[in-house]
Amino acid sequence: MRYFPAVLLGIAVCAGLACATAEPPFQPEVPELPAMPAGLDDNYFIVPEDNPMTPEKVALGWQLYYDSRLSADGTVSCATCHDPAAGFGDPNPVSTGVGGFHGNRNSPTVINAAFSARQFWDGRAATLEQQALGPIENPVEMANTLDNVLATLDAIPGYRQQFAEVFGGDEITADMVAKAIASFERTVISGNSPWDRWVKTRDASVISEAALRGEELFRGKAGCSQCHLGFNFSDAHLGLYHNIGVGMAEEDFDQGRYGVTGIVAHHGAFKTPTLRNVVETAPEVVDYYMQGGEPNSWLDPKISRLELTEHERADLIAFLEALTGEIPEFTRRAPALPPDPAGH
Repeated sequence: MRYFPAVLLGIAVCAGLACATAEPPFQPEVPELPAMPAGLDDNYFIVPEDNPMTPEKVALGWQLYYDSRLSADGTVSCATCHDPAAGFGDPNPVSTGVGGFHGNRNSPTVINAAFSARQFWDGRAATLEQQALGPIENPVEMANTLDNVLATLDAIPGYRQQFAEVFGGDEITADMVAKAIASFERTVISGNSPWDRWVKTRDASVISEAALRGEELFRGKAGCSQCHLGFNFSDAHLGLYHNIGVGMAEEDFDQGRYGVTGIVAHHGAFKTPTLRNVVETAPEVVDYYMQGGEPNSWLDPKISRLELTEHERADLIAFLEALTGEIPEFTRRAPALPPDPAGH
């Protein structure tokens, strides 16, 4: 009987902490890697050799993309500014970050970003991996530090588990975070639009006559295809930049690509966005070009006032609407996120 109290103590401990039922491991939703849809050219689809895409890595990046815990105050995620409901861009003139601070640019769409030769409007990042970390440390975006982000992720068992399974090892690094987010972003692809189906089948039922008239304007009178060219309706895969007059009336105008290269001709020049799913974003691009762009010393010679009748304007917009393609369903919704130890 002299050991009875110790036995009772052991039972109490077992009933309390030491023998408590362990929480089941976090089970992420793992999507299938999407096939390349009709209309896109996979020869220009950029996947670095050191970051092959796997379903598990995409699943991890999917969670990180939608997780606001990567920001300083837990309010802003990648999806905040690259909003799936707005064509994976931002419908506002400039994006809003932590604390209500405003940036000086509109967030570009993530759609088909994997086909661009470089990333950001000014092309300052060579890869999606390099781009992925920039907003995290930007003081007017997510306003965090990489060290703090890594500590946050390391404190969440479900993330520790996934990083170990995807990349191996016990440590979570910034390089791993970038590779996971970039892998997810490469699944945000748009193709098999009504226009793509028309090109493939010449089936008149898949596209309107107005859109066909608009396509003639697009490649002819309107001159849009001078920059919005090729399968992605952009020359970004060629690494080209253009000054179209945006913001050039401001005394302290955005220097654009010039800030990266120092080349005089790059003053106010930016990457050409894809026109795929452009009707999901703002502002209205046709109205801007009908104004002719803001005159300036570096205005691209391809830019001039677009003289269209209302009927022609409607046809051109019908063609742009026909470029709205299919995007993998899972990318447009937030996945379940691993809870932190406090249950958040």
